[in-house]
Order: sequence, then C-alpha cells, then structure tokens
Amino acid sequence: MTVTKETLIGEILREDQTTAPFFFEMGMHCLGCPSSTMESLEEACMVHGVPVDALVEKLNSHMSK
Repeated sequence: MTVTKETLIGEILREDQTTAPFFFEMGMHCLGCPSSTMESLEEACMVHGVPVDALVEKLNSHMSK
C-alpha cells in the first residue's frame, strides 16, 4: 500500500495496525472513533496541525519495511 494525502485513516490502520503510534504522536488518540477512521490523512493533519507531507513520508517508509 502506498499512502497519499487522500488515503483514509481507516484504510491505513486496516493495512498495518503498527501505524497507530504515528497517529498518537500527532495527537489523534481516538482511532476507534468512526469519524476519525473516515478522515483522509490530509484532513486529520489539518485538524491536528501536522505537516501532511512529512507524515505521508513517515508512514510510507514504515510500511515498506
């Protein structure tokens, strides 16, 4: 899976649950909430003040291992 700004949080977590700490680090602690899993990565980053490009890079690097 390749993560983009448009990828939904829920899709990322279903593909690789070990990505959860990346979301916790950005202050997104309610990962089980239906609305959070339906947010795009870009939407979540906007809400939490995190640079989306940096998170996309981190997630893709982590998931390619």
